[in-house]
Amino acid sequence: MIIEEKPINTPNPVIEVKGLWVSYDAQSVLEDINLTVNESDFIGLIGPNGGGKTTLLKALLGLLEPTRGTIRIMGKSVAEGRCHIGYVPQYIEFDRQFPIRVWEVVQMGLLGCRKPFTRLSAAEREVIDYALKQVEMADLSQRPIGELSGGQRQRVYIARALTSSPQILLLDEPTASVDPQVAGNIYDLLRRINQTVTIVMVSHDMNAVSSYVKSIGCLNRRLHYHGSKEVTQEMMDAIYECPIDLIAHGLPHRVLSPHDQNGAKNV
Repeated sequence: MIIEEKPINTPNPVIEVKGLWVSYDAQSVLEDINLTVNESDFIGLIGPNGGGKTTLLKALLGLLEPTRGTIRIMGKSVAEGRCHIGYVPQYIEFDRQFPIRVWEVVQMGLLGCRKPFTRLSAAEREVIDYALKQVEMADLSQRPIGELSGGQRQRVYIARALTSSPQILLLDEPTASVDPQVAGNIYDLLRRINQTVTIVMVSHDMNAVSSYVKSIGCLNRRLHYHGSKEVTQEMMDAIYECPIDLIAHGLPHRVLSPHDQNGAKNV
């Protein structure tokens, strides 16, 4: 009797970072970063300001040249693979009086992967409409962007990132300028998007990191990542360089940061 072994489903990597170093003016910002992001992952990256979180996203997008190491996106070079990435930056400055509508802002998401000065096809218009429906902003598609609330604008920027039908979505502090209730709505949206799109998110929102993502990475020049949601005391000590205690009673988590004379810190 021959028993056939069932094939084991192996993870499909969409981002592979090996031995990555990035420097500004000869000052190392990222050191020996190794990270594999698999299909359907939802990774939250935490760490102190200046720890290199935004720098890592920019390197994945090809906006910064590594000093050393390699990055592969969907098995390709960054230049070839970045069209598979949607990106929502932390800060988007704009003139509130500039006459541009929501629909036109979302349309900009197509610019990176299409020939310039060409008419939108019917299929592309459908993609824009679908992206707006995904973020529940279709009813406001003709509204000037300057008339929207912070949470509504963030949904529009996420829709813009989705128009290129990305397989990977990078988000840098997606709820930095919205209140907790709106932030919760945005994270619920991201959870739905994660059903079909891999997400890497930078956040200081510990509630979001602990409640919504599938795994957590701690970054302060060097990355501590084990593919799980567990954040050990050793990981926190390594990235914040002082003892940390996380105290949470229900939601949201409250962050307190007094230091004693020995440099201890409570969170």
